[in-house]
Amino acid sequence: MSFVIRNARIRGHKQSVDIAVDGEKISAVETNLPAKGATEIDAVGSLVLPGFFNLHYHADKCLLGEIMRPNVSGTLPEAIEITNEFKRKYDPAEVAARAVRTIETGVKNGTTFFRLFCDVGTIGGLQAARGLLLAREKMKKYCRIQVVAFPQEGIVRDPGAAELMDEAIREGCDIVGGLPWYEYTDEEARRHIDICFDLAKKYDLDIHMLVDDTDDANSRSLEYLALKTLREGFHGRVAASHCGAMAGYNDVYAAKIVDIVASAGVTISVNAHINLVCSARLDREPKRRGIARVKELLARGANVVTSQDDVNDPYYPFGKPDPLECAAMMAHVAQLTLPHELETVMDMVTVNSARAARVADYGIAPGMRADLVVVGAPSVHEALRVQPPRRHVFKDGREVARATLNQELLP
Repeated sequence: MSFVIRNARIRGHKQSVDIAVDGEKISAVETNLPAKGATEIDAVGSLVLPGFFNLHYHADKCLLGEIMRPNVSGTLPEAIEITNEFKRKYDPAEVAARAVRTIETGVKNGTTFFRLFCDVGTIGGLQAARGLLLAREKMKKYCRIQVVAFPQEGIVRDPGAAELMDEAIREGCDIVGGLPWYEYTDEEARRHIDICFDLAKKYDLDIHMLVDDTDDANSRSLEYLALKTLREGFHGRVAASHCGAMAGYNDVYAAKIVDIVASAGVTISVNAHINLVCSARLDREPKRRGIARVKELLARGANVVTSQDDVNDPYYPFGKPDPLECAAMMAHVAQLTLPHELETVMDMVTVNSARAARVADYGIAPGMRADLVVVGAPSVHEALRVQPPRRHVFKDGREVARATLNQELLP
């Protein structure tokens, strides 16, 4: 066997276990495993998790904060305006270089699966898509990457975008993106969703849209997306990010939408960092948090994940990226701080995300893919509280990252 991780804590087990890996797969999970591996790693009671997911990341825009003018309003419209200044002169190699820098950081933080969004439209053409496809190739030994063809300027309001999305998919993009709420009218938002479903059916691809990312409680694209998902039989194949308008829904309408979303199997990605920063800029006190109704969605059985949307770009000046930080932020903004709720939060960057991406061979059990993270803490609670280094990160049974720096107090 390739290696054994000894003295590991895994979720759902009271005692430490040993995890044996043979090639790309986990071959055994046992207490006091007698067999020896070619390499032996002592987890020393640390929590071992399956690899983290980041299902919503605009990697084509990452690190533009190093060179952009300030977003003086902090609003979404100004962020789009600043990004457009760069998109007009994007070079795929430069986009890839920026993306790879942050993907490397994500891998060191235990991320083994990324869903990268690339702007596709008449302003930037396919340059962002080509850049992230280059990054996917460069990083394929370290993580799995899906590239989302994302119409940042809309589809109906940006004539030619639909054709460019089709071309981006033919060049290698994996997921059909969408931004229906950005269209001028509700009718055009529904047409936007219809076009995305036409593309998804044409190429048999899943869908991931940014939906109702607005303070306007009258924004209704989530309702139509969930209904369309039901009618097209796309259960489990559609994700909707942000959905911040839910924060302003009246309770009766919210209950209806939560029910349709859960019934349709639409995954909701709540990107807490970004929603807190970009939402409710025009509100007077009390300010909304701009967060979807997470507890209500969970109670109804909807699949909820959390993701690192942006890293130092016109939308958000921070970001590592690190799914463990995203999980901790979710615990705060959705008030999920009870012991069982912390487990739910950890699910959002692990098993819930794997379900959304339809990754079947995921988890810590014999036969599962050996994507593993040895976290430098003994429990989910401590991992979220301390945010420790990831001691070892494995992708397909190969160690791809290791923490090597120890800090000590000097006498």
